[in-house]
Amino acid sequence: MKTIAWALAVVLIAGLLVAELAMDVTPADRRLLYTVFGTIALSTFAAAAVSIKVAGRFNSLRTSLRVVAFAAVAVTGFAVAAAAQTMFIEPHDLTLVSVALVLGVGLGGVVASAVARPLTADLTAVSATAGRVAGGDLSARTGVARNDELGDAARALDDMIVKLENSEGERHNLLTSIGHDLRTPLASMQAAVEALQDRVAPDPAAYLRGISLDLDHLTHLVDDLFLLSRIDAGRLDLSPAQVDLAELADEAAEAVAPVAARRRIRVLVSAPGRIGVTGDPAALGRVFRNLLANALRHSPDEGEVRVELTRGESQVKTVVIDQGEGFSDGIRSRAFERFARADDSRNRESGGTGLGLAIARAIVEAHGGTIAIEDGPGGRVRFALPIG
Repeated sequence: MKTIAWALAVVLIAGLLVAELAMDVTPADRRLLYTVFGTIALSTFAAAAVSIKVAGRFNSLRTSLRVVAFAAVAVTGFAVAAAAQTMFIEPHDLTLVSVALVLGVGLGGVVASAVARPLTADLTAVSATAGRVAGGDLSARTGVARNDELGDAARALDDMIVKLENSEGERHNLLTSIGHDLRTPLASMQAAVEALQDRVAPDPAAYLRGISLDLDHLTHLVDDLFLLSRIDAGRLDLSPAQVDLAELADEAAEAVAPVAARRRIRVLVSAPGRIGVTGDPAALGRVFRNLLANALRHSPDEGEVRVELTRGESQVKTVVIDQGEGFSDGIRSRAFERFARADDSRNRESGGTGLGLAIARAIVEAHGGTIAIEDGPGGRVRFALPIG
C-alpha cells in the first residue's frame, strides 16, 4: 500500500502541475480543482485497498483481474462524475463520456478475460508441476514458455527439477557404490574372522594381514567420504602458506615408495629447483598422493611413474605420467567424478575407492587452479596452480 500511496501522490502532483500550466486558473477554481483532485486521489486509494483485499479471496485469477478492471473503471467514472458536478464537463460531453465508459467496461472485461485465460493456464501448469514434484515425480515439467516473471518462475522451477533429478541419480549411484565398496571388504573380513575363530585358517598371520588391509581400505573410504562431505558443504578449511611444490612432490613420492617397491615401479620427480606457490601444504600433498596412487594402480609392474613440474610466467604445471593403457574415451569424460573407475573392480589391489581424482579436482580448484586429462601415451593427469 505504501507504493500505491507514493504513486498516487506523484500522479496528483503531476496532474495539478499540468492543470496550472494548461489552464488560466483563478483562485476559486484552484481551490475547487485541488479539492476535486484530492477527493479523487483518496477514493482511488480506498478503491485500490479494497480491490487488493477482495481480489485475494478469489480462487480464480480471471475473476481477480475482472475485479481490478471494474475498480479502475469505477474510479474513472467517479472522477468524471465529480468533474461534471463541479461543471468541469458539460452535460452533453458527460453523456458521451458515460457511453464511452460503458463501452470501456465491456472491453475491459474482454481484455481481462483474454489476458487471464493463458495466465491462469500457465499458473495452473506451474502449480500442478510443483505438486507432482512434491509427490516424487521428477519427470514433471511446466511446459510454460513466457518472457515475463511467470516465465522466469517456470524456468527456475524446471531447472530446479532437473537439478533434483540429477542429484537423485547421483545419490543413487553414490549409495550403490558405497554399498559395494563396504560390502566387499566386510565380507572378506567376516570370512577371515570366521576362519580364525574356527581354527581352519591355514596361515593365521596372512589372514590377519588381509583383515588389516581391509580395515585400511575402509578407513581410507570413510576419510575420503568425510572430506568430500566437507567440500560439498563448503567447509574445506585451507591454511594457505608459502610452500615448495617440488618438495611436496618429493614427499608424496616417498610416501608411495613402499607400494611402488612391491611391484618394482620407479617413481621419478622432475622439477627446475624450488617452485613457490601459496596453498595449503597438507591439501596439495593430498593431490600429489592421490594422483600418484592412481598412476601406480594403472602402471605395469617394473614400469615407471613420472612427476614433471614446469614453471611458467603465471602458473606452475604438474603432469603425473604412468606407462599404463591411459584413459579410455569412456572414462576420460567422467574421470573426475566420484566412484569413477576404468573398470568395475573394487578390490583393494586394483579398484581403489574411485574418489581420489574427485578429491584432487576439488582441492586444485579451491586453490584457483585447473586439472585435466592429457592425451597419452600412458595415463597423463595435468594440474596447474597460480604462482604466488
